[in-house]
Amino acid sequence: MTAVTLTWYACDLKSGRISEELRSLTQSGTISRKLGVSTTAQFDLDLNGAPPQWESATDPGRTMLVAVDTLTEIPVWAGIILTRAGGSSSTLQLGTATPEAYFDRRYTGTYSGTLRDQALIMADLTTAVLTDAPPFVVDAPAAGGSPLTYALEDGDDRTVLSALQELMGMDGAPEWTVDIAWADAAMTAFTLPFRVRPKIGVQSASPDAVFDFPGCVAGYVYTESYEAGKGATTVRAWGDGEGSGRLRSADHTADDLIVSGWCEWEYRFTPAAGLSDPDQLDAHASEALSQMRSGSRAWTLSAVASASPRVGRDFALGDSVGVQIEFSPRHPSGASTVSRCYSWELDPGGDQLTPILLEDD
Repeated sequence: MTAVTLTWYACDLKSGRISEELRSLTQSGTISRKLGVSTTAQFDLDLNGAPPQWESATDPGRTMLVAVDTLTEIPVWAGIILTRAGGSSSTLQLGTATPEAYFDRRYTGTYSGTLRDQALIMADLTTAVLTDAPPFVVDAPAAGGSPLTYALEDGDDRTVLSALQELMGMDGAPEWTVDIAWADAAMTAFTLPFRVRPKIGVQSASPDAVFDFPGCVAGYVYTESYEAGKGATTVRAWGDGEGSGRLRSADHTADDLIVSGWCEWEYRFTPAAGLSDPDQLDAHASEALSQMRSGSRAWTLSAVASASPRVGRDFALGDSVGVQIEFSPRHPSGASTVSRCYSWELDPGGDQLTPILLEDD
């Protein structure tokens, strides 16, 4: 067993260059990542052990923190510094958000793509805001799905993040995430690969990364839900307008489930403000039904980080991960499953790793 220890670097946000190593930085809670979503994290910096240039190295809006696994030398997490608070105490508080948050501070302007691959639309929207931006590198080959006609007006006031999330929510749409990687062999700077794939990560029926109980998993919860927003057999997506003039998708229904004995459970939602294309509404409704038809099933594992598959080396966001349960009150006969890692949290100080794994139909 090798403890997970992180080396923390303060970096220039625009170039990705390392400014300082912050040896007196400690996490206040966990660091985490989620697919297609920004997460936040809080830190404490002990000024008694901080480098002389700590102030310029942690300037909000101009810097970011990067965590590198000391054992593997693999960058595993990055967070843009957005808040800094300190005073009479020798400890400074830093608030951060993962790089996806930057796209919520940039706007799409006017955009039009006619019968264009959805991954390339995502690449267009991102590339348009890379001037005077963090060191994003677009890695978005054509996904090969159904071409899409997608248009936005500057007056819609849509952020790039909202558009990316809207696109990812359509039926058959590719997924996206922002990773962190070394920019050079000398390890002096980082890049932020913006990746788009039909499915992020590596999917396998027999993944190398396996969490076992008893074993590296100290405890787990298997949650099944058919709550509103998590389960439905009929889905409708609403668009712009009011009353009888309001745009809507067709009702998408899991007829096979209903014929086999399921009740009808309805779910209606508005995917995004300003959506006026019926085809896009249908794509959202179809994707929502595919995700919700039999409800959600999630594994939340509380694992010993030093004894578990290692983030960055053994598995990453979107990868297939194995779960092996020998015996538990919930699974007296044991259980074996392969699920996708949609999120993870890491607390090196507490030696705890918490992957959130979702079972796909």
